[in-house]
Amino acid sequence: MPLLRYSPPPYSLPPSAAPRCPGSLLRSPGANISTTPPRGPSTAVLAANRVVLGCGLVTLDYLATVDAYPRPDDKIRSGELQISGGGNAGNALTAAARLGLNTRLISKVANDEIGGTVLSELKEAGIDVSHVIISNGGNTTFVYVIIDKTTKTRTCIITSGYPQMVPSDLSMSNLSAALQDVNLLYLDGYSHEMALAVAKQADLMKIPILVDAEPERTKTELESLLGVASYIVCSGKFPEKWTSISSIPSALLEILLQYPHAKFVIATLGEKGCMMLEQIEDGDDPGVGAADIKNVAESLQVKAHNDDSLPTCVSSKFMRLSSRGIGTIFGRVLIGTAERIPASELVDTTGCGDAFIGAVLHGLSTEMPPEKMLPFACQVAGIKCRAIGARTGLPWQSDTRLAKFFCQ
Repeated sequence: MPLLRYSPPPYSLPPSAAPRCPGSLLRSPGANISTTPPRGPSTAVLAANRVVLGCGLVTLDYLATVDAYPRPDDKIRSGELQISGGGNAGNALTAAARLGLNTRLISKVANDEIGGTVLSELKEAGIDVSHVIISNGGNTTFVYVIIDKTTKTRTCIITSGYPQMVPSDLSMSNLSAALQDVNLLYLDGYSHEMALAVAKQADLMKIPILVDAEPERTKTELESLLGVASYIVCSGKFPEKWTSISSIPSALLEILLQYPHAKFVIATLGEKGCMMLEQIEDGDDPGVGAADIKNVAESLQVKAHNDDSLPTCVSSKFMRLSSRGIGTIFGRVLIGTAERIPASELVDTTGCGDAFIGAVLHGLSTEMPPEKMLPFACQVAGIKCRAIGARTGLPWQSDTRLAKFFCQ
């Protein structure tokens, strides 16, 4: 049976489509908040001059909607069928590219028809795929995605690609070329041996690293990557699985204590938004007592504008934060709220986390302060939810719903 082809909408936008803004809020993570932000280049201009390299998974997704998830031995009919590119790295870089970043990819596909389709779509998205490894034989990773229209959830069935990506697939000269002029490295945790090889070289070159810590990854796969991570993003399930601490704020504190090189860790919480713990070098009197992080987070949740339809953010001040029996850091807690999407507009959550990370990559690259970056990422993820698949609904930089984030 011939392969069904999905033709995505064009991803590239001409430079004239970028929002024209007089300036942007600029602040590196951990810096003191200024009441009068400096004026500088627009976010669109900053993005166009930043290069993000991603290393990880690309797939072809076969997506089908059903009225309700089938019971064992059921036969049901699908509704809408779509075939499009997927995979954490492919999705996140597509989101970042649509938002205006220069994106580059290290991944692996086979020289089969699926691999050709995957590469074609990535190229259409404007992603540099010159460092993608193409195996002679084997198969490209593909995924069956069942979207339950009643519960608004999705189930993924993955057929892994073969042969897997390994460090010997990429020579040192090719790795150096891939890392040339890169401002930020993104690792999704797949092909962890290759990811670690890329991360070690990036660390030597002082390139900051963002790691997507998924609960499906094992300790062996993630331990070394988190050790070199500058930034960590994870789902709401990961903190407890990794630390055995049920309280998310306390678990995030434990993660930063384990990996002090990381400047922040963000947990995405679906319709509840996200929580971020940011740490900076200790800057206050060591004699000052520490606040319990659970109490700080609870007070922020009360202040969070949950009645607002659009994403917002509330933040604690920088302070000593502790949790009983764990330890203490100097930092702050931020809570970002999710967009309240009408049920009639909510279509598919596939790839929401990847969309969020793509926006975080953009925010870091354009020096957005966290108070702005978290609502921005939640907004991008919310927009994506209005279409089937991980990429179809991703917004472009010129999307009017994002205009306030691109202008000062």
